[in-house]
Amino acid sequence: MARIPVAVVGATGLAGQQFLAALDGHPAFELAALAASPRSAGKAYGDAIRDEKGASRWFAEGRVPDAFASLPVQDAAAFDPRAVSLVFSAVDGDAARELEAIWARTTPVISTASAFRMEPDVPLVIPPVNPDHVELLEEQRRRRGWKGFVAPIPNCTTTGLAVTLAALEPAFGVEAVLMTSLQAVSGAGRSPGVGALDVVDNVVPFIPREEEKVESETRKILGLLEGGEIRAHPMGLSCTCTRVSVLDGHTESVSVRLSRRASPAAVAEAMRAFRAPADVEALPTAPARFLEVHDDPYRPQPRLDREAGGGMTTAVGRIRPDPVLGGAKYVLVSHNTKMGAAKGAILLAELVHARGLV
Repeated sequence: MARIPVAVVGATGLAGQQFLAALDGHPAFELAALAASPRSAGKAYGDAIRDEKGASRWFAEGRVPDAFASLPVQDAAAFDPRAVSLVFSAVDGDAARELEAIWARTTPVISTASAFRMEPDVPLVIPPVNPDHVELLEEQRRRRGWKGFVAPIPNCTTTGLAVTLAALEPAFGVEAVLMTSLQAVSGAGRSPGVGALDVVDNVVPFIPREEEKVESETRKILGLLEGGEIRAHPMGLSCTCTRVSVLDGHTESVSVRLSRRASPAAVAEAMRAFRAPADVEALPTAPARFLEVHDDPYRPQPRLDREAGGGMTTAVGRIRPDPVLGGAKYVLVSHNTKMGAAKGAILLAELVHARGLV
């Protein structure tokens, strides 16, 4: 079966590099075009990621895939998406909002950016959690007159939290959540980022706009799609997001008030029993399990657990009663640059392709 031609825009940045690493040898998607800033345009990709002294600025795992090193880099502002069937956008900020809307007029866009996440006609999909929300993409096309669509993935801190709550909601009901994150420095990217002298021997207690994103996005993801819109989940949710001296893998301490009483054993069993729909579990990038529960009280840990399921599995441990909220509390680790970024976006692209939207 012929593979679908795709493009990565923002290809030279950290998120773009993660897309390339994950697309190397992909069974359904063929990387056909790359685009980035004007300073990279016109160069072969392998040259575009070298600095003025010739040093490679490839920060993803492994090395630049041989199949992509010689591909030419186009100017993102002039990129024509009609040459491909799908665009992976790793563009940030205001540029994402402008450019993704242009590309979506003709071509589906899967994005890591936050620009469209909270638009009423834009679903915010984590495939094992709310795959049926992709149906809203047809409504988005109708309302905006686009042939394509914009489908963003959530904030990387949202992802692990939402997966765990999705396991608890049908079993016990989720009423309120308190979450404190200890986030890896890779979540800040490379430019701008968190300076070494800021984070070594330190905890940075503030990440701009992060807490608000996690709170609103989680309610949307766990909400109900009806009548062409998503009704947000009514849970109370309060987050504190911090940056710590860890390379990859976000750790989160979570306390949940449940509608029905549940022992720690029952909570663990609900998480172990969590399964995605069959068509999601069959996707090429899907892990064997999206949730893994540890009995060892010293797990999960980023170094030990971030690569579970190829970086696509959320690891959970320290499940115990919460005497204040009257529910349960636990610790999770989720890979922010894999499930929470490029590989999660590719999983979403696989889902929309499997459901006939691409």
